[in-house]
Amino acid sequence: MIKLPFFNRKRRIELQPTTLQLENIPNHIAIIMDGNGRWAKKRGLPRIAGHKEGMTTVRRIVKAANRINVKVLTLYAFSKENWKRPQAEVEFLMKLPKEFLTTYLPELIEENVKVQTIGDLEGLPSFTREAVREAMEQTKHNDGLILNFALNYGGRYELVNAVQSMMQDVQEKKLQLDEVDESCISRYLYTEEMADPDLIIRTSGEHRLSNFLLWQSAYAELWFTEVLWPDFDELLFEQAVSDFQNRKRRYGGI
Repeated sequence: MIKLPFFNRKRRIELQPTTLQLENIPNHIAIIMDGNGRWAKKRGLPRIAGHKEGMTTVRRIVKAANRINVKVLTLYAFSKENWKRPQAEVEFLMKLPKEFLTTYLPELIEENVKVQTIGDLEGLPSFTREAVREAMEQTKHNDGLILNFALNYGGRYELVNAVQSMMQDVQEKKLQLDEVDESCISRYLYTEEMADPDLIIRTSGEHRLSNFLLWQSAYAELWFTEVLWPDFDELLFEQAVSDFQNRKRRYGGI
């Protein structure tokens, strides 16, 4: 067990002392990284400045997750709905994966992190796809933390794709209707090789899933904070994990 005194001088927020139980770390943590634009607006900066700062937060949270032996960290990086944003902002967001991975890939390799993605990659610009695929190729033999980026991802889109694929397999007699159950559906999702998330974190004070991992989040514990993503740090991350450890997961039972 690790005792962690929480005090963040930068934000002047005192957090409760927390004890992490290393034998009860969530295997899969997913994060809705929200608040970059508001963070920038509060400082009189363009929204892209918030996205840039949010990239540094990704780095420190990846390191924090790896340090406590989380198995999978899924980050909601770009949704299907994000294409509705101003063109200049979207173009900047499309460049961020390449910048992040170019900058930090050596560090990810050194820390034994394996990069994966979920989402409609074919709908992304070629330079974004190439950067992601290069990172996946260079880390494919790593067996530590899986850093899973949700890019051009939507939960409903994922379910529609799964149903279409299942119907195709039924037509081709690769799948029988009586074989369709929860386990079968899970095998047709982007996350087929991953366990469902145990804990979903959302920053910035919003309290919704925003079309993120709709099937997979059925029994996930949800943790919300008012803190904007660029200000989210290792201490808050560990507090979320500690709070998860103090909850009773009954899965519909008593």
